[in-house]
Amino acid sequence: MSIELHSLKPSQGSRVKKFRVGRGLGSGRGKTSGRGTKGQRSRSGGKSGLKMKGLKRMLLGFPKVRGFQSMSSKPASVPLVKLEQFAEGATITLSALRKEGLVHRADQSAKIVGNGPLTKKITIKGIAVSAGAKAVIEKLGGSVTS
Repeated sequence: MSIELHSLKPSQGSRVKKFRVGRGLGSGRGKTSGRGTKGQRSRSGGKSGLKMKGLKRMLLGFPKVRGFQSMSSKPASVPLVKLEQFAEGATITLSALRKEGLVHRADQSAKIVGNGPLTKKITIKGIAVSAGAKAVIEKLGGSVTS
């Protein structure tokens, strides 16, 4: 079938039929046309929201975000078990963690947490370490320097 001017139609669902208000009780929006009864807002030309209020209108448009959010970023936590993928005697820095994909590139700092199993001797430089993780690392002969 060829496309010609008389056969052109908008795609299904792209055009929604306008709801006709005030067309009788059976229409679903008859009588008061969905405006309720009496009052300024029910009348034609009634109050229709803020207009010409500049900054106040803009402020009301912003999402209502409550509470406090600290500007300082928290360190990304890295489980001790994940350090198992490094080689024996490796020196682990923030850039090494980024390279292995354990820390996101946007993270400014990291902290090694947990006291899970670790079988390799490793050296940690410039990364925060929890007390439990430090004990496990030093027990295996590794070292932690800040």
